[in-house]
Amino acid sequence: MRVAFPVYDHKGLDEEIFEHFGHAPAFLLVEIEDGTVRSYETVENPHSGEHGPGVVPSFLVQLNVDVLICRGVGGRARLFFQQLGIEVITGAQGKVSDVLEAYLSGELESLPYEPREKWHHY
Repeated sequence: MRVAFPVYDHKGLDEEIFEHFGHAPAFLLVEIEDGTVRSYETVENPHSGEHGPGVVPSFLVQLNVDVLICRGVGGRARLFFQQLGIEVITGAQGKVSDVLEAYLSGELESLPYEPREKWHHY
């Protein structure tokens, strides 16, 4: 199974989850097998700037992502993910390692998340 996290940089599992998944500079991709992390890599998001509806979900399909764990996803994007067969877990924030630990132990719940403000470049 491959899990994606929107992130700022290339700090691996110590990276913080980026607030706006589609505009994240990168995605941390974590390979999980039998409940154990087998490997991870950071992939630049070529669509972090302007992009049309469905572009980022399609990009994650190309990366063989099964699950997206993020802070929030709009209704339209959620529909694209559903159509593409990618599970979405929202409300996650903080360090990827902590969120991943909660996910692997079955304690991570999908929660609603409202961004602090509309997307703008940081």
